[in-house]
Amino acid sequence: MSILRDPVHGDIELSRDELRLVDTLEFQRLRGIQQLGSASLVYPGATHTRFEHSIGTLHVCDQLLHACNKNAARDPAGCHRVTDEERRVLRTAALLHDVTHVPYGHNIEDQTGLLPRHDEPARFQAVLGATELGAELDRQGLRDDVLAVLTGAGRTVPPFWRQVVSDTIDADLLDYLRRDAHYTGLELRYDRRVVDYFRVARGDGRMFVDCEKNGMLREDIVSELLRVLECRYHFSERVYYHHAKVAAGALLSRMVELALRAGALQKDELQTMTDASLVLRLGQLDLGSAAATERLHRFVARYRRRALPKRVVVLPWYQNQELQAELLERFFTPGRPEARFQWEAELEAVAQRTFGQPVDVILYCPKRRMQLKEAKTLVRFPGTGDRTLPLDAFAEQIPRLRDLAESYPRMWKLYVFTSLEDKTARRQLQRLCLEALPAGCRNALAL
Repeated sequence: MSILRDPVHGDIELSRDELRLVDTLEFQRLRGIQQLGSASLVYPGATHTRFEHSIGTLHVCDQLLHACNKNAARDPAGCHRVTDEERRVLRTAALLHDVTHVPYGHNIEDQTGLLPRHDEPARFQAVLGATELGAELDRQGLRDDVLAVLTGAGRTVPPFWRQVVSDTIDADLLDYLRRDAHYTGLELRYDRRVVDYFRVARGDGRMFVDCEKNGMLREDIVSELLRVLECRYHFSERVYYHHAKVAAGALLSRMVELALRAGALQKDELQTMTDASLVLRLGQLDLGSAAATERLHRFVARYRRRALPKRVVVLPWYQNQELQAELLERFFTPGRPEARFQWEAELEAVAQRTFGQPVDVILYCPKRRMQLKEAKTLVRFPGTGDRTLPLDAFAEQIPRLRDLAESYPRMWKLYVFTSLEDKTARRQLQRLCLEALPAGCRNALAL
């Protein structure tokens, strides 16, 4: 057993086998993948990586399993005790849950739809397959079990095996909320005691939180669960979808998109890259067209010196909800960016004639469900007997939970960004953009 000192959790113990996994090429690559992508351009301290987050997730996973066993000791008839072998499998799955992340993955996968999500089964099967990491998992006899936990495919496993790393409130979330708070400097915290409330039902093998005692609702437990969810919402609002981070992500995503469409970069290459090596590679590519290559290199130079594009149009959901479906159909269809590219090209041509200089225009339209976070963690409430239900089944009884559910869709925004610096010129471009967007779009940005 070895001990690592972590700035968030303190001492974390890793077994010799876990260290062998950490020392593989595929896991070490995570040292070069920042946890929050381009957020360090907004919060300079947010340079932490998926390497330490993955180790922290293993630690929180172990805390959850330990809590489940303590609760099983108090109620052996109703709760399942996690075995040592199950603990070994789940610690390993928690350690490897992010190993398929590509550089700036959330920007180019979840928010713009350029690639399938990092947690697609095929990605895990490739990274845990004929690789150094896959060979070490085979040596430890863990590959099939870990794949089953991380993909839901292959052999059937107890429900709590997947819940501990892929639920609404799980080891992944409980680590990254605390870690992101530490490195951004934001005073957003949840009480660590929340892990003590988890248990595994003996009957169906599901992990849940018991919010009932002596026939009454434990409001303190419900409050702790809500505090975790509220922290997640506030991070989404203040960090994950901060407008400058969105601008940086839109610029980065467009760089990758240009390279992929030109065939100068292959999507499989991203799986071996780090944040720095991707930007370096993009700055060296030839897209086969002088104009396209110059555009790509201009974007790379802007990203490197944090010359982020400026907002010129912002269409929030709460002012444009009746048009959201039309906007998504036109501008967010994975694998079909032609309409978006054509719109940008037409605006750039108009802008060049208007201002007498080349003007970059980037339209950023995220998918509809990018912020929607259902509260699916299972709970037992008074009056439900032995049944467990998702927390959001009680939204009507818990106003704070209902408010959170209604707040997430309101964060959806379509942006148009530009390279123009002069505010007067941006104001004129704003009018041109609104004329080219569907009739009735309501812009929230005053210039």
